[in-house]
Amino acid sequence: MAGKSVGMPTGVELFRNSLRIRFTWHGRRCCETLPYPTTQKGIKAASQLRDQVVGLIKLGLLDDAKYAELFPWSGGAVGGGHRFNDYAQLWLDSREITPGTYQNYKSCLNLYWMPHLALTRIDLITTTALRRILSGTEWTSPGVKRNAIVRISTILKAAVADGLIEKNPAEPLELPRRARKEIDPFTLEEANRIIEKLYETAHWPSRIYAALFEFLFFTGLRISEALALRWESVDIDKRQVHVCRTVALGKVVERTKTGNDRFVLLNERALHALQFAKEYAERRKNGVGKVKETPFVFPPSKNREHVRETSNVHHQWRPTLRDLGIRYRPPYNCRHTYATICLMSGMNPAFISQQLGHSVQMLLSTYARWINSCSDWSELEKLNIGIKSVSAEGATS
Repeated sequence: MAGKSVGMPTGVELFRNSLRIRFTWHGRRCCETLPYPTTQKGIKAASQLRDQVVGLIKLGLLDDAKYAELFPWSGGAVGGGHRFNDYAQLWLDSREITPGTYQNYKSCLNLYWMPHLALTRIDLITTTALRRILSGTEWTSPGVKRNAIVRISTILKAAVADGLIEKNPAEPLELPRRARKEIDPFTLEEANRIIEKLYETAHWPSRIYAALFEFLFFTGLRISEALALRWESVDIDKRQVHVCRTVALGKVVERTKTGNDRFVLLNERALHALQFAKEYAERRKNGVGKVKETPFVFPPSKNREHVRETSNVHHQWRPTLRDLGIRYRPPYNCRHTYATICLMSGMNPAFISQQLGHSVQMLLSTYARWINSCSDWSELEKLNIGIKSVSAEGATS
């Protein structure tokens, strides 16, 4: 049982190695544990906060919103209501999202919002309280801050739709500008050298990664999509694959990153990769020893059904680039390479965006430099045509 701590200011006490303040509001005794250190500086801050609260009560200025602003970690202003941690967990569990997206939300909430809002009633969260949390956090980058704001705003927007709150307190928050990622694809010559080198590996089981990267370079699939590709989704006669699964956190999930499946048409290089993968599967099946059969097109070189982590492909990728003297770029850049080669070949942006599985607008904004470069020299050539015509006119006059 806690009483008044010896030597403490009025209304301030030590409780379970934490500082706590007490005051009376609306005829009810209130008690709030503070996230202050049990030092002289922390005790002074606790006393000042209590004096502020008592002053607001005397003036009749302490209401639910102000209480939530002063004690954003508390749900003690008024009984009842949904606490933020309970609603956020309920919202997350009700969503049909990949394990990766689920973990992304969970990590972001636990790192930035739960320490301050976990026990706060969701209807007492204010824009001011959110701004205070944002200003008091050391952000590693504008992108991380943007992601944190988007995550909590999405949850509070759902709370508005569920009728728990009237408006979204995160809506007025300014989002940091999205940093434009520098696209750094490989050239076609570099892609061919990488693929050729991988097929030359002396360890035959590792050649499946050569087929994987050839497929990635010439289809634009995400690595997680290619690793989850099953033979039942391959139609050689129609020269297409049905992209409807992805590998996330070691598991195959029956949805893509965007939630939309798509059919990707196959060129000769992609078909070559599939042909090698089929021969590889037969040789694996008929090889010495017990080898686990797998329905996946690009299984790991070891006896498992599918590659569980996209990071596994780096073990083949990094040494190959080093041996070839090619500047390192991550395997995801195979996708960028496919997109830029298609654009520089003059293909229709609408077709390319369908192949990649995102909008035409995203394609145009992400690869604008390559779209322009496709026709830059032909546009510049028009100046020469103009000069020739002017010279001809001058000659005839």
